Amino acid sequence: MHKKVLLFFVCCFAIMHSFAQSQTIQFEKYTLPNGLKVILHEDHSAPVVAVTTLYHVGSKNEDTARTGFAHFFEHLLFEGSENIKRGEFDKYITNAGGALNANTSQDRTFYYELLPSNQLDLGLWLESERMMHAKIEQVGVNTQREVVKEEKRMRVDNRPYGSFLTEMLKRAFKVHPYRWAPIGSMDHLNAAKLEEFIQFYKTYYVPNNCVLSIAGDFKSADVKKKIEAYFGPIAKGTNPINRPTIQEPAMGGEVRDVIQDNVQLEGVFQAYRAPKQGGSEYYAFNVLSNILSGGESSRMNKTLVDSKQLAVAAQSVPYFNEDEGVLITLAIANMGVKADVLEKNMDSVVNDLKTNLVSEREFKKVKNQITTELVASNGTMAGIAESLANYEVYFGDANLINTELAKYNKVTREDVLAVAKKYLNKDNRVVLYYVPKAKSSN
Repeated sequence: MHKKVLLFFVCCFAIMHSFAQSQTIQFEKYTLPNGLKVILHEDHSAPVVAVTTLYHVGSKNEDTARTGFAHFFEHLLFEGSENIKRGEFDKYITNAGGALNANTSQDRTFYYELLPSNQLDLGLWLESERMMHAKIEQVGVNTQREVVKEEKRMRVDNRPYGSFLTEMLKRAFKVHPYRWAPIGSMDHLNAAKLEEFIQFYKTYYVPNNCVLSIAGDFKSADVKKKIEAYFGPIAKGTNPINRPTIQEPAMGGEVRDVIQDNVQLEGVFQAYRAPKQGGSEYYAFNVLSNILSGGESSRMNKTLVDSKQLAVAAQSVPYFNEDEGVLITLAIANMGVKADVLEKNMDSVVNDLKTNLVSEREFKKVKNQITTELVASNGTMAGIAESLANYEVYFGDANLINTELAKYNKVTREDVLAVAKKYLNKDNRVVLYYVPKAKSSN
């Protein structure tokens, strides 16, 4: 939502931030009395600034009878505030030559504005308005319900294979809130009363549940005064924040199912339970995922698509979450190829990683890919601001922006073999076959 990209954005924010990996990204971190964490990266290489807010709330924090609230609020909090009329939030940014967006995951909700540096005050004002007194009114709730319903129809209900994440999660997790996807339940959103939305806002959209991360062309001494003026008066939240402590038990056996969908080609989707984000096995497992599907030369693509021509597409998608992770491997069959044949060949690719060390050459290639991705992710002011906020929230260490590459460099081929043997097993996975819907006999 809210993808408003103007010429200014195209010209300025597409420019990669000029730093070598050996250089350190300097930043300053402090906390306001109301609990708001602030991270500042001052950089004068381009006249731009990224103003971002990361709220530590995602779908895992929701009530089991009110799923979809976090994603719904991603939309709702663009409705306006006491000082911003409905529908005007976007216009402030686009009229200033900038862009804005937001996204929601199981663990967080993230908002950002990308602006010319002389419009920094505008970004601070808008985010303080969102935090201080957003308008949670029935008219806005009704409007955004319809927006979310349409999004679900487009991305899940009417898209081939679009339900795979929802179907996977509810089988991979039985007790942890990760068992539902961020899109949540439309029935839950329909049943919710206005008071419930207001309570959710007062609980989670508070300064002590947020990191304000700013990167770009500003003077830190000046911006600190502005942050104090805009955010200092906002009261600290007092409602208890739901932080699930549920431990998901081992799967204890393979889960299999068949999904009939509006598709022409059969598909195989496998979800292996995986380490949590930042755990001791996290970096080795991420290297493993890249070996499977890190680009066109990866094993999944080379074997299933290029060599054997069994699939039109094949990849792995890691979902590293705060508490638990999953690795989804998937392949869409070529015309005439059955799902069981495709699955056997997918398993062959995976099993090779469990029995043989990765070659030195392939291992080095994947390490280089990861290095490139890390540098690219911090190649814009927006990327730096988001990385700093993510590292602070998920790991408690914003300086990982400078040290994470060293953690990847410590991963050995033996580490990759170890995590493959531990996690990539049939008793630790869900397997779904997507097949065309049966034709009606009428």
